[in-house]
Amino acid sequence: MAKIKICGCRSEADIAIVNETKPDYVGFILNYPKSFRSISIDTLKQLKHKVDASIQVVGVFVDEKAEIVQQCLEQGWIDYAQLHGHESQRYVKEIQKVGKVIQAFQIRTQADMNLAIQSCADYILLDQGKGSGQSFDWSLLENLSRPFFLAGGIDEKNIIQTQKYHPYALDVSSAVETNRCKDKKKVEEIIRKGRTI
Repeated sequence: MAKIKICGCRSEADIAIVNETKPDYVGFILNYPKSFRSISIDTLKQLKHKVDASIQVVGVFVDEKAEIVQQCLEQGWIDYAQLHGHESQRYVKEIQKVGKVIQAFQIRTQADMNLAIQSCADYILLDQGKGSGQSFDWSLLENLSRPFFLAGGIDEKNIIQTQKYHPYALDVSSAVETNRCKDKKKVEEIIRKGRTI
């Protein structure tokens, strides 16, 4: 049964939906103004206290200063740091001194997959881009030798197809939104279908 991560939450309304539908992880994009889903660390601290204790909180960072990521982990504002930029393995190991790391990789070729597999992170996340909402060639997932989060273009129509590749977790954001806000019915449907695979 795949775990589910609802990413890009940014409001109390989003958290209310998450608390009711109970995904395994909730993700917050931090200090990344290129994304409309980005929130500040101060907003994270406010929302974190409203997240049900059974749900793991993931902070998504793009080339952030290591000390800021470490502070978020040390203070308990997040349970996992998801690194979505150009972070080196040395950087990953620095963050791992204080907490768990999910390292994201853009997958377009087998060479990209080979690089991801070698990551020292606790988990890898495989995506077509940085929150592009597009999927990559999932056939590259065949015979993958380590647990992974699968992201990019997963929706209620193709989520069952992911079963073939045995993802550890499915990461969704745009597919569970209506007018840029999380949609309870869409979240419920993704979780229902995702947990059958």
